[in-house]
Amino acid sequence: MIDLSTLQMALRALARNKMRSGLTMLGIIIGVAAVIVMVAIGEGAKYAVQNQIASMGSNLLVVFPGTTTQGGVRHGWGSMSTMTIDDVEAIARECPAVRMSAPGVRSVAQAVSQSQNWSTSLQGTTPEYFEIRNWPFRSGESFGYGDVAAMANVCVLGATAADKLFGSEDPVGLVVRIKNLPFRVAGVLEPKGQSVMGSDQDDTIVIPYTTLQRKVLGISHLNMIFVSAVSQSDTAVASEQVTSLLRQRHRIQLYQEDDFSIRNLSDVASTAAATSSVMTLLLASIAGVSLLVGGIGVMNIMLVSVTERTREIGIRMAVGALAREIMGQFLVESVVLALLGGSIGILVGIGGARAISAMAKWPTLISPASIALAFAFSAAVGIFFGLYPARKASQLDPIDSLRYE
Repeated sequence: MIDLSTLQMALRALARNKMRSGLTMLGIIIGVAAVIVMVAIGEGAKYAVQNQIASMGSNLLVVFPGTTTQGGVRHGWGSMSTMTIDDVEAIARECPAVRMSAPGVRSVAQAVSQSQNWSTSLQGTTPEYFEIRNWPFRSGESFGYGDVAAMANVCVLGATAADKLFGSEDPVGLVVRIKNLPFRVAGVLEPKGQSVMGSDQDDTIVIPYTTLQRKVLGISHLNMIFVSAVSQSDTAVASEQVTSLLRQRHRIQLYQEDDFSIRNLSDVASTAAATSSVMTLLLASIAGVSLLVGGIGVMNIMLVSVTERTREIGIRMAVGALAREIMGQFLVESVVLALLGGSIGILVGIGGARAISAMAKWPTLISPASIALAFAFSAAVGIFFGLYPARKASQLDPIDSLRYE
């Protein structure tokens, strides 16, 4: 058990050589700060990716038309046109793990306002789309089911499309022309930012799918189906249920391939999280090497201190100091060096992470667990690398120590 007098003696010994003690702590400071900054960068990247995936929608599955093979030539996704609104309704009605579904028809068109024009993506769907995508409105409201049934010329603008076409003006109630058809703006969506693939989710105009099908494109099939599972844990079950239902509805035999493909964004999120975790561990491991180097510096200085204070050790032993008291004194010195360095390193690491976030615009997330781990590791370094010098000091022969010059 280390008593107060041993701690005071250790602090006085360190204070006698302030410069050397400070330089010794520098290795620990750099190591702890590096661990905190690297973990903050890794966790920040993980958090940013998860937010981007979450912005895509609530427990989202996207069903795409599948592939076709004609004359030995294999075509990719979207080359078939077998999905219809009946499939959308059947998925919502017959799949227990599905909360809701919405059709999707995509195109690209030049939109024209009174003073501006902008090439943007057109998304044809139903009001469920906004709930599936967790997409609130900045102003106005969604078009209704009556608009879908009547193939109405009404639209909802993404934030980017609204800014490009109308600038700072509120476009709700105004008219935008698409394919020479006038569309009344019903609402403007809140900005979502970039998707995981880097595309601008806000650069879009959403209209009733019936209007896009019949009046703009002249088609009757869907390009995709948006599906929201009851919960994140049910996305795999929902995917299996949708697959089984669509195979049955499309009369696909057991030996035949699906004529559709399902993309589960929860799988994308899990993969991204695993990748970010590996990157965080790698960065922390690299930074941990500097902590080990700092620990070696502590051991080196403590060995020098033992050599310099050999005569002092001999005097203490001659007046009755026990070997464990000598060992305790030097062990406390090394631990105090490591803990002081660790405490300063924590402050430097937090400041460094915030500076990187502010200057480089890189997301960082300071984890309390990483701070606790770095501090505990610095204490462990002090004990591990201080044990050998302390043991060496306690095993010195008192007679030889008194003779040491």
